Amino acid sequence: MLDRRIRYFMAVAEHSSFTRAAAALHVSQPALSQLVRQLEESLNAQLFDRTGKTTRLTDVGEAYLQYVRRASQELQEATRVIHDVNDLSRGSLRIAVTPTFTTYLIGPLVEAFHSRYPQITLSVQEISQERMEDLLQAGELDVGIAFGDVNCPDIEAIPLLNETLALVVSSRHPLAKEKSVGLQTLNTESLVLLSKEFATREQIDSHCRKHGIHPKVMMEANALGAVIEIVRRTLLSTLLPVKTALAQEGLVAITLEPERLQRTVVLMRRRDAYQSVAARVFAELAVEVSTRLEQETSLTPKMFPPSS
Repeated sequence: MLDRRIRYFMAVAEHSSFTRAAAALHVSQPALSQLVRQLEESLNAQLFDRTGKTTRLTDVGEAYLQYVRRASQELQEATRVIHDVNDLSRGSLRIAVTPTFTTYLIGPLVEAFHSRYPQITLSVQEISQERMEDLLQAGELDVGIAFGDVNCPDIEAIPLLNETLALVVSSRHPLAKEKSVGLQTLNTESLVLLSKEFATREQIDSHCRKHGIHPKVMMEANALGAVIEIVRRTLLSTLLPVKTALAQEGLVAITLEPERLQRTVVLMRRRDAYQSVAARVFAELAVEVSTRLEQETSLTPKMFPPSS
């Protein structure tokens, strides 16, 4: 556990205020100020500039904060190492996924993991890939499932499966009986897409720019379930993975030609982070389940209505 003076220093740095930090820590402001002063005296350095309306870190304070944050993270991981149980009779695992995997990958994966290791507590959250990378770097996640375009060099990406995005419409849509359409069709379709904070939308926009496509986006949603339900109930179309469409009743996936929008699904984890037994087993199981899903998809006939 970190020295109390260092914890108090971090709180003041986070809140840029002794008053707000004291309230967050449930201590008196004089006691907080005294301990931070003691820390500065022990270091023979001024960590905060107290002259303005806002308490700011000095250059020395900024540098010191980077190291104590790293130390805090290492101590948290050390605690997890101590409590890690090799036989998986207890423990916890923090997982994050980007939205499009929820409908076809996470269900089978969590089912397989929970059936084998029912005593492991799982925390699963659906967030954007950018946020996921930030949380992995901060040590606040164990694993993430996203796409191969990882921005941070400190994050390892293990390939799981390949995804192809298709034009997805309801079974009542005029194009529902088509097996494939040209990319230029996107110029005339009215679309509902995931909002721009998601990697899927960024990939769609990039693919359209590359091919000179100017889609007519009539609606945006920040939840995959909302996009699916809108497409199911309207004549709007969307771009989603084929596997997502196959997992939904009333939806049809239409191949986009000639160049398909494909991407690699990966499991992400921080390279230098301690990997609990639960995290290592989950990664192995993710590869196993993903391989099975790809094999099942390749053996299953494409669920497109016959062309008229």
